[in-house]
Amino acid sequence: MAWLLLFSAGFVEIIFALSLKYNEGFTKLWPSIITALSGIGSFGLLMWAIKTLPLGTAYAVWTGIGAVGVAILGIFLFKESVDWMRLVSIGLVIVGIVGLKLTDSY
Repeated sequence: MAWLLLFSAGFVEIIFALSLKYNEGFTKLWPSIITALSGIGSFGLLMWAIKTLPLGTAYAVWTGIGAVGVAILGIFLFKESVDWMRLVSIGLVIVGIVGLKLTDSY
């Protein structure tokens, strides 16, 4: 259950990070509301997950999911670069997330 909470927190973190782009410095109402709610939701889910999971593992996975998700969506939504080094780097973060999951005994 803790891993499901953690992965959910990571996906909500993606929404949080993307909404930062769209709220334009908190000048747009609905994107700002989404930013606030997703930030609270992401942190809340993370806090719930770390009741069971080790903090270092949970935090690394949470930030990794957010980083990978935003990097991939940035390619599609904001036309960010798609060079091979960027893709390899994203892949390495994914390998790290999977490695942390596989080595955790929870």
